[in-house]
Amino acid sequence: MEGSRLVISLSPHIRDKDTTQKIMFTVVLALIPVWAAATYFFGFNSIRLVLLSSITAVAAEAVIMVIRRQPVTAVLDGSALVTGMLLGLSLPPSLPSWMAVLGAVVAIVVGKQVFGGLGSNPFNPALVGRAFLVASFSKAMTTWTAPFTDTVTAATPLINQNAVSYSELFFGTTAGSLGETSALAILLGGIFLFYRGVLDYRIPVGFLGSAAVLMFLFGEDPIFHLLSGSLLLGAVFMATDMVTTPITPKGRWIFGIGCGVILVLIRLWGSLPEGLTYSILLMNAATPLINRWTRPRIFGQGVKTHE
Repeated sequence: MEGSRLVISLSPHIRDKDTTQKIMFTVVLALIPVWAAATYFFGFNSIRLVLLSSITAVAAEAVIMVIRRQPVTAVLDGSALVTGMLLGLSLPPSLPSWMAVLGAVVAIVVGKQVFGGLGSNPFNPALVGRAFLVASFSKAMTTWTAPFTDTVTAATPLINQNAVSYSELFFGTTAGSLGETSALAILLGGIFLFYRGVLDYRIPVGFLGSAAVLMFLFGEDPIFHLLSGSLLLGAVFMATDMVTTPITPKGRWIFGIGCGVILVLIRLWGSLPEGLTYSILLMNAATPLINRWTRPRIFGQGVKTHE
């Protein structure tokens, strides 16, 4: 046609209206019920640890941006805030403030920025921070307080399985890390993420489903294991991290099932009562291979032609 021009441009040619900032702040909104439940059960400790962790994560990101001579406005994308909130919610209520600050710095600097920042980190930053704290301060990270008190220590349900009921696990009136005790609050946040199109069901369903099936096969109570510990929190908010998980549908099933298998192995035969952190980090490491194995065939590739 006369006057028409062929416009050549780089991909992507189809763009989504969602931005990184929009997705991250959607996750922040989904975490509000979890934080609210933690504040109700554990009081000021919940506010103290989550705020400290979040502020430190954002500040650490800003400092690294300055050092790397990158725009400081990048911290406004909300990714550092999500990392700080997830780390804070994964901590026991009695943890000293300076440990939360140190964990947040490690999460951002070691778990994210040394690899080049958002989109380049192979491991979930919040779990990197938590793994560092567990390895460095194991006693503090395994000392929990009972709900509605600051002084009475109590064992988590995973250590003392006969001491709690399903209803206590579902609503959250048990000892544990701040954000892991209330299954109801976590499910509300997960439903919101799914409704907004941020959560892909494959990873949490594969994670929870494989864990439940294996626990049943090994003679354990699958419902108890689904509701206790940090399994739900991790399956909904941590294992679904878009940066550190596979990009293909089949790969996400493999990732979720792999997380469930590793978690069961650690819970039943490991020295730690909980295996959520290491199950996800190990599968994060396998993500590049999973992406390679499940990459769709290029159209026309491998098709024999008749000469």
